Amino acid sequence: MGTPTFATPLSVAGNTDGTPGRTGTAYVPPAARSPRPMRKFQMAYLRPDGTPCWTEQIAPAAPIFDSAFSAFSHGTLLQTPSGQVAVQDLEPGMSVSTADHGPSRVLWIGSMTLVPAALGVDQAACRLTRIMPDTFGLGRPEAGLTAGPGARILARPPGLRDSFGHERVLTPASDLVDGMNVIELVPPRPVTVYHLCLRRHAILRASGIEVESFHPGPGFERAMGPNMLALFLSLFPHVKKPSDFGSTSHPRLPLQGLPV
Repeated sequence: MGTPTFATPLSVAGNTDGTPGRTGTAYVPPAARSPRPMRKFQMAYLRPDGTPCWTEQIAPAAPIFDSAFSAFSHGTLLQTPSGQVAVQDLEPGMSVSTADHGPSRVLWIGSMTLVPAALGVDQAACRLTRIMPDTFGLGRPEAGLTAGPGARILARPPGLRDSFGHERVLTPASDLVDGMNVIELVPPRPVTVYHLCLRRHAILRASGIEVESFHPGPGFERAMGPNMLALFLSLFPHVKKPSDFGSTSHPRLPLQGLPV
C-alpha cells in the first residue's frame, strides 16, 4: 500500500483584528471555463400526418451541429423532378432528384445564419467556398456555386489517388480550394445557409454539381455524451435513434472538426 498524500494544509496564525486564524485545506478553484457559444437553428419538417411544421431551437455552435445546417448558400439551385428550385424555396414534402434513388421526398430542412464577427465562434466555420462555372466539366457547375462549410461534393480528392484511385469520394468543398477555380470566401455580412435530410442519404444536384444530403456520419454518437446526443437528435423530429439516419451512400472525407 503506497504512502497516502494529503492536500497542503493552510495555517493562519491570526487575523488582523486579533481573532484566531484557521487551519484547513487550501481550496483551489477550477480554471474558469469560457461559456460555450450557442446558435439559433431553424428547422422545417414533416409531422407524422404529413403536414409541414416550422420551428427553431438554441443549441451549441459546435461542428456536429453546424454541419447539419450549412451545406448550401441562399440561392443554390437544387434539381427537382419539376426543374431547379432555390434551396430557400423548398418545403418539407417536396421531392428532389437524387442519383441514388430517383425522386426523393424532403423530410427535413435546416438553416442557420453565419455571423462572421460573432464573439466566440470559430471563424473557420463561417467561410464559404466559391466554385467557378465549368470547374469540373461543362455545366459543372452551370453558373457557379457557393458552398457552405458543411458541404461535401462528389469528386476525386486531390492528393489521395493512392487511397481511392479513380473512385469519387464525398469531399468537403473547402478541401477543393485551389485559389483559382475554387476559392475561399469570408462573407462581409451575415449569410443564411441550409441543409436537408431525405429518407436515405443520397446524392443531389446543386447547380449541376453532385452534393450530398445530410448524414451525421457512421457512429457519430460515439463522440457525444448522452445529454449532447439527446439535444442533437431533438433537432430532427423524424429521427428517434442514431441508426435512423441509415447508411451513407458513398465514402466520405471528414469535415473540419469532425471524425467522419
